[in-house]
Amino acid sequence: MRGPAARQLALVALAGALVSTGAAAPPGTAGTPAKVPVAAGHGGAVSSVDPDASAVGIAVLREGGNAVDAAVATAAALGVTEPYSAGIGGGGYFVYYDARTRRVHTVDGRETAPTTAGETLFQENGQPIPFAEGQTSGLGVGVPGTPATWKSALDAWGTRPLSRLLKPAEKLARDGFTVDATFRAQTEQNEARFRDFPATAGLFLPGGRLPVVGSTFKNPDLADTYAELARKGTGALYRGPLAEDIVRAVRTPPVDPAATRKVRPGDLTAADLRAYATKRQDPTRIRYRGLDVYSMAPSSSGGTTVGEALNILERSDLSRLSEAQYLHRFIESSRISFADRGRWVGDPAAVDVPTRELLSQRFADARACLIDPGRALTSPLAPGDPRSPAPCATTGRAAPTTYEGENTTHLTVADRWGNVVSYTLTIESTGGSAITVPGRGFLLNNELTDFSFAPAAPGVPDPNLPGPGKRPRSSMSPTIVLEDGRPLLAVGSPGGATIITTVLQILTGHLDRGLPLVDAIAAPRASQRNQTTTELEPGLWNSPLRAELEALGQGFRQNPEIGAATGVQRLPDGRWLAAAETSRRGGGAAMVVRPHGKP
Repeated sequence: MRGPAARQLALVALAGALVSTGAAAPPGTAGTPAKVPVAAGHGGAVSSVDPDASAVGIAVLREGGNAVDAAVATAAALGVTEPYSAGIGGGGYFVYYDARTRRVHTVDGRETAPTTAGETLFQENGQPIPFAEGQTSGLGVGVPGTPATWKSALDAWGTRPLSRLLKPAEKLARDGFTVDATFRAQTEQNEARFRDFPATAGLFLPGGRLPVVGSTFKNPDLADTYAELARKGTGALYRGPLAEDIVRAVRTPPVDPAATRKVRPGDLTAADLRAYATKRQDPTRIRYRGLDVYSMAPSSSGGTTVGEALNILERSDLSRLSEAQYLHRFIESSRISFADRGRWVGDPAAVDVPTRELLSQRFADARACLIDPGRALTSPLAPGDPRSPAPCATTGRAAPTTYEGENTTHLTVADRWGNVVSYTLTIESTGGSAITVPGRGFLLNNELTDFSFAPAAPGVPDPNLPGPGKRPRSSMSPTIVLEDGRPLLAVGSPGGATIITTVLQILTGHLDRGLPLVDAIAAPRASQRNQTTTELEPGLWNSPLRAELEALGQGFRQNPEIGAATGVQRLPDGRWLAAAETSRRGGGAAMVVRPHGKP
């Protein structure tokens, strides 16, 4: 570990310079912090997909900031280096463990629909419009929640002003970061969309070309926007000139006159922005193997769906099963919990969501009896009724799981006092709506496409149809696990609806199967979401396990990459361990303040 430890010490020194002097990392490969998937030590930990962002968070911890301060600073930096996944044009969910009170708190910073939105928002002549026309449009843009989330978290639990925490990200945007293969590939994936918006093309296709790996990418407009938020506060995004620019970009999308793409305008107003507010609410909580598992309550479906699946698995000793039987039960619990998610979970401000009942062990036991160790269930599976659970019973008609975009980012932070943050943030699709607010340097979300464009099945109640001011259902699952009231680990991932299965697989892989956290994150993934086939990464697709599972009636399709998780863990000796991906999205960046010993 001598080499990685030395690199970690160098990263901490670099991060300290970022905050204390305001200087960004020197441009070019030689000055870019290294990506290390696991690190252990004292003083706190940060794990994200990006080394520049993780280094910024470590700097905040090193200079005495707490986990909330570091999470906000890291998120702001990710808005620079991961602009296609996150940023101030999007939203997310913030889960926080307070070491002093030993309580878990959450902030719902999900985007909201305009007050004019109705159930037919994405319909024309009674039919759903093509998904691509909702994705690349003003129609799909919700009121951003990320800046308000930062304010809510800092006001409640932070120790540093936002103006100070934005400085490193501002300088990173102004001075630039080194383009890697993932950033170029994501730009190439969106090139056709980006070229149809001059402001987007001018920023992300410099000189009309794809950014070159190893080059320095600068975003002075975003630096100026961060400086404005530092001076005026996050309210500047919700009222005033910046808000007016957002409304204009949504209502009159700045499309190249020569573009042939159909780009629909949205109906977002200045009043919608002014009315936006985050929601402080209780987390979801279940008991699993004697541990307390906390996550995000609706409008996210992450906490309820992961929680229900864990409750279903509670009665099985996963540690003693063969690998094939473990995966079979993991797949079946996911299938069942997604059937119930589709029927019951939406924005509780608009629909009745039986959160407590969905998380009851009684309901889980009634659903668990559907699992046959020798035969796979068939999807779409009909939901159960959590309000009146009956063993092996279903209620109503089955409905397929609707599409949900697969890009987002996640960060996890712990500090020297034992506070922990698990924070997932997003602009929805890779590249969001593709609409850059002219002169402001950030992409707007297409989060409203997480609504069902039409009921998932005719005659089946759908709690996730659009509505005025409504939050679309999410699968983001930022999770914190406590043991005897103290943090054991925190984890989360991007990946749209695959977030739920990713977090579930990591938790069971670590807690039940005994994998070290970094190995549980790296393990090849499966994702079943009440669909006819289960997605498999190549590591499972090419494994003999696939044939064993197919013999049980499981069907599969390939997905080259599912999620990009990060986590932190409190080790028995009091050290923090940070863990990230070893290869997905080019690998993640796990860092600790004072590296010490082997992870």
